[in-house]
Amino acid sequence: MMQHAMPRQPLWLRLLQAPVSRIVILGGIVFYLMAWTEGRIQEVSAHPLIGTAIALGMALVVMALYAAWGRLIERRAVSELSLSGAGREWAVGGLLGVGLYTACVLLLMAVGMYRIEGFNPLSYMVPAIAMAVKSSVFEELLFRGVLFRSVEQMGGSWIAIIVSSLVFGVIHLLNPDATIAGAVYIAIEAGLLLAAAYLVTRRLWLAIGYHMMWNYVQSAVFSGIVSGGVALPGLLQVRIEGPRFYTGGSFGMEQSVFALVLCTITGALLLAIAIRRGHLVPAPWNRKA
Repeated sequence: MMQHAMPRQPLWLRLLQAPVSRIVILGGIVFYLMAWTEGRIQEVSAHPLIGTAIALGMALVVMALYAAWGRLIERRAVSELSLSGAGREWAVGGLLGVGLYTACVLLLMAVGMYRIEGFNPLSYMVPAIAMAVKSSVFEELLFRGVLFRSVEQMGGSWIAIIVSSLVFGVIHLLNPDATIAGAVYIAIEAGLLLAAAYLVTRRLWLAIGYHMMWNYVQSAVFSGIVSGGVALPGLLQVRIEGPRFYTGGSFGMEQSVFALVLCTITGALLLAIAIRRGHLVPAPWNRKA
């Protein structure tokens, strides 16, 4: 019986399909659009509803571009953005983000370093929506969808966890009040947790939900500083006083030992679930033919 070989793909397509090309080209596009979106949100900062619309619209645009790259260039089903079960996974991630941040605040309150002194109008909760949508969607597509998957393809899941976590921490040095310690804390606590959140399902929705709601409640509810960014008042009027080791100082809760411990433990538990499910990819030299 004669067998017909699959037609060989053209060289230009094979070059675009390489993991390094994905990082440079697709990653560059996502990064540029993230910066462009941030600029437009800042331009309309006096009109937070317009900023929210921009963030939501650009989030849909960048997800469509990411999916188009997967289908047209990589010639695959973009399962990490599959809509089946997306709402449930996003909600679970969101609850995890809200729960962990609230737990950090309660620990600060228990040691007398976080005091609630009053309440602001509900309208104070609106500006943070654009920030939370932009940061979660763009950053998860960039760091887990593009970078993690590309490094995993070249070196396996363990190396991808290390590389994506380090780069995720370093990129936060671009924030106005960034610190080396804050970048290190984020690389450990958030880098591990978000990578593990992706590995549990091999989809991005759990990580997007966690990332979005951690950032949102941090700013919109608890009036905290988000990863060394600009502090905006949220629903609660608060006084945060105490050593940086506990409060995170000008960088925010991500540099607090409470966040480091709670988020790292959660990330380790999620990673254990992913390992039990067999979702980790071995390094190429350990893969069976």
